[in-house]
Amino acid sequence: MKITKNRLNNIFRNSKNKKIAIIGDVMLDKYVYGSISRISPEAPVPVVDIDKTEYKLGGAANVANNIKALGAEPVLIGVIGNDYDSGHYIDAMKSLGLSTIGIIKDTKRPTTAKTRVIAHSQHVLRIDSEVKDDISPATIKKILGFFKKNIYKFAAVILQDYNKGVLTKQVIGELISIAKKNKKPVYVDPKFHNFFEYKDVTVFKPNRKETADILAMKIDGEESVKSAGSKLIDRLNCEYLVLTRGEKGMMLFDKEKNKTVILNIPTRARRVADVSGAGDTVISTIAVMLAGGANIIEAVMLANQAAGIVCEEVGIIPIYKESLINSYKS
Repeated sequence: MKITKNRLNNIFRNSKNKKIAIIGDVMLDKYVYGSISRISPEAPVPVVDIDKTEYKLGGAANVANNIKALGAEPVLIGVIGNDYDSGHYIDAMKSLGLSTIGIIKDTKRPTTAKTRVIAHSQHVLRIDSEVKDDISPATIKKILGFFKKNIYKFAAVILQDYNKGVLTKQVIGELISIAKKNKKPVYVDPKFHNFFEYKDVTVFKPNRKETADILAMKIDGEESVKSAGSKLIDRLNCEYLVLTRGEKGMMLFDKEKNKTVILNIPTRARRVADVSGAGDTVISTIAVMLAGGANIIEAVMLANQAAGIVCEEVGIIPIYKESLINSYKS
């Protein structure tokens, strides 16, 4: 299938400013840059003299950033602490023009933060600050209350799970139930825990490793991918399954067509520099394209194209509408 220039422009025109809710684990990515000129006298470790520190959005917040870059309007619902990192997190959202209205502060949890120390272009150390326990009943009540109050505004809902405690079994079940009652499509990017709680959704997008781990099976060729996809649709009853396969591209399965593969496409990256954030790009692009009136095959084709673009760059970067249009036309 080929998507014409007019068709692509119409999809973006129709998706412009559509509100898409993203609920999940938000993170702050901190990059500390410096140089090493000596070893510490206190222990046999290098001393990093800091030159600068950068703060970027990670986790579900990166999905929101991608959606905004594609021209739609993200409404991010997540949990941060009331700590030093929360200030940098809010500042990072505001600097990108992202609304913080759905961000809930929990004084009993830290802001999930990943600090990467970079010296002489080498990744020296990563320090994680996080709590993975389920969020409190009070925080759950705030999330569900905000979601239910605003559900009528959303064109679609993305559940972005990193197993950091926001998407509990209760939260998952109630979010899907509220969305279905209001006839809103639900798109899921899962992780290992609570994997099979995401039943009856519109699009379920696991990667190859997550699928192999959860099914306890080896996935190394197309036949094993097809078998795995069929098993997942049986258990999840999702409308569509998009199984991402890294450098081998994606497979799209359709429940209504007897779980058959209706699209099998190789990766579009000409050179893979960094796969970080590619999964975020895929779910974001699918959501925006479907909101703009694309069919599922068109949406997955464009998502594959978008993933190829971001994989050619180093670091976690969003996919921009102009980049996707230009890349697809070329």
